[in-house]
Amino acid sequence: MKTLQFREAIAEAMSEEMRKDESIYLMGEEVAEYNGAYKASKGMLDEFGAKRVIDTPISELGFTGIAIGSAMNGNRPIVEFMTFNFALVGIDQIISNAAKIRQMSGGQFNCPIVFRGPTGSAGQLGATHSQAFESWFANCPGLKVVVPSNPMDAKGLLKAAIQDDDPVIFMESEQMYGDKGEVPEGEYTLPLGVADIKREGTDVTIVSFGKIIKEAYTAADELAKEGISCEIIDLRTVKPLDYDTVLKSVKKTNRLVVLEEAWPFGNVATEITYHIQSHAFDYLDAPVERINTADTPAPYSPVLLEEWLPNHTDVIKAVKKVLYK
Repeated sequence: MKTLQFREAIAEAMSEEMRKDESIYLMGEEVAEYNGAYKASKGMLDEFGAKRVIDTPISELGFTGIAIGSAMNGNRPIVEFMTFNFALVGIDQIISNAAKIRQMSGGQFNCPIVFRGPTGSAGQLGATHSQAFESWFANCPGLKVVVPSNPMDAKGLLKAAIQDDDPVIFMESEQMYGDKGEVPEGEYTLPLGVADIKREGTDVTIVSFGKIIKEAYTAADELAKEGISCEIIDLRTVKPLDYDTVLKSVKKTNRLVVLEEAWPFGNVATEITYHIQSHAFDYLDAPVERINTADTPAPYSPVLLEEWLPNHTDVIKAVKKVLYK
């Protein structure tokens, strides 16, 4: 094993795949000369040249469409959005073309493309730069949605996403790019659609994904001091969602808390809650608890932002609620 920053794991995954396949290229704002807005493509321009690491204008609708057309003609683009908030400018191309072209062409065209970049809040960036759209993209048939929480998962999942023959939404976080973690030395991939039990427990299942899962780890450490054993599941892939791993865990612990950095209406936690009550109702000893952001745009004020964003204290309260403590 070796220790890498999250950004280094991302760059390594892209570079390894680009060395194997000349049809793979990276394009986006500042990915080349500047080494990426968050240095997630550092050194790639020097290695692969300007034909395969391409700086674009600030025109997401344009370069997203170009990449999709390129994918339909045999290439395998990686499109970096400086933030997925900016992907909204090009979302028509993603939803109406990338997600649908295989079906609408009767299988004549596929679209092997990865759209990647930061998601969710990253401190005081304001309401328009602090949005989580995982559930938006997951709601669209034809798209796979990946949200890793650590460098090892990020590298393995990104390599699998690049190799996939369908469009993949790969969502990161500005606040994770500096995170360090152990990564295997050799070649490896992680399958899309498979959750990971990060911590085994017996009293309650906590399901989360992305950077917010760190709050679950902190809460579990605190709860362990009180003799409460938490099982933590990292979804890793939101679509397809690994229902079976969650279901098996809930049948063991009989209680479920879902932690998600997203608005509370119609999100991933809602989908999980429905599925568990539908398939494991008789196993539940308490109603499912879900923890989300407040149902407002993200505030700029640091005091309000702290109240808006879920934290480990919220997780502790939810766990104790389902345990009737």
